Amino acid sequence: MKYARVQLEALGYELAPVVVTTAELEERVAPVYQALRIAPGQLEALTGIVERRWWEPGFALSDGALAAARKALAQSPVRPEEVEAVIFAGVCREQLEPATACKVAAGLGVSPGSAVFDLSNACLGVLNGILEIANRIELGQIRAGIVVSCESAREINDIVIRQMRENPTMEFFTRSLATLTGGSGGAAVLLTDGSFGGVPRRRLLGGVTRTEPQWNGLCRWGFAPEAQGGFTQFMFTDSVSVLKYGVELGRRTWEAFLATVDWTREQVDKVICHQVGSSHQTQILQALGIPAEKDFTTYPYLGNMGTVSLPLTAALAEQRRFLETGDRVGFLGIGSGLNCLMLGVQW
Repeated sequence: MKYARVQLEALGYELAPVVVTTAELEERVAPVYQALRIAPGQLEALTGIVERRWWEPGFALSDGALAAARKALAQSPVRPEEVEAVIFAGVCREQLEPATACKVAAGLGVSPGSAVFDLSNACLGVLNGILEIANRIELGQIRAGIVVSCESAREINDIVIRQMRENPTMEFFTRSLATLTGGSGGAAVLLTDGSFGGVPRRRLLGGVTRTEPQWNGLCRWGFAPEAQGGFTQFMFTDSVSVLKYGVELGRRTWEAFLATVDWTREQVDKVICHQVGSSHQTQILQALGIPAEKDFTTYPYLGNMGTVSLPLTAALAEQRRFLETGDRVGFLGIGSGLNCLMLGVQW
């Protein structure tokens, strides 16, 4: 995939207000630690996550996505009525139908001719949404579109912590550990064809996707029937296998990515990765031959926010002048499935 007329016009984000420390979560599962003879502090030691943020109970996902979208538009010359595509790309959605994107589009007041829909692909959703809008721009179908997301980790954490206390076994604890890294937040990426004025920036050059769908059972989040009727959420992750096969998939995707955007490894100035934790960061950077100083991280204080993690991290990296004009930047995403997608942006 290559692009000649697409730019990332603006990035917006919304931080969740409730700070939840790893120590607080460990206090909630203290009986499990005691039963399994696990010393306190292991969660932070294993993941590098000190704290994460959650929404208040009952917070509407569309509100978080809408707040991030308004911030992105406020940074640009694009008016809401000039937006011709709205994609909500979160793992979390408000209901099965209609699309959560409809509430966001209504709140923004976008063009009545806009394409408005949800897109789901685990933690890669926003990157997939970027490509969907980029393709429409490259074909000349639209001038501007926005992809948004909002993720909430509070509810699934409450459920899994209750389940862990009811089933204090090492097998269940290991499969549920990744859930405790979850954070919440909102993000938006506004894309245009560069025709709205201003100096062209953040040019999308191209991207590559690779997949190994045979590993679709390694990380699952969904609904299961309860014995007494009704359904409950579940989340299970084989963290060891996800890391093993994910790193290998990332390595193959990286080689194809460099060839597609015509960069050498040394020419990549900065990278923004999906935020999982310290082990994942260390191993993926080593496998790709990327020095740690070229990466910007947020997971120690924001956790894993799913689809929101990468775009929100990129926005913070720009605000803090880690990303500078002219940088060759790689967006490196990987999600359950397993799927991997990498994008190249001339900042």
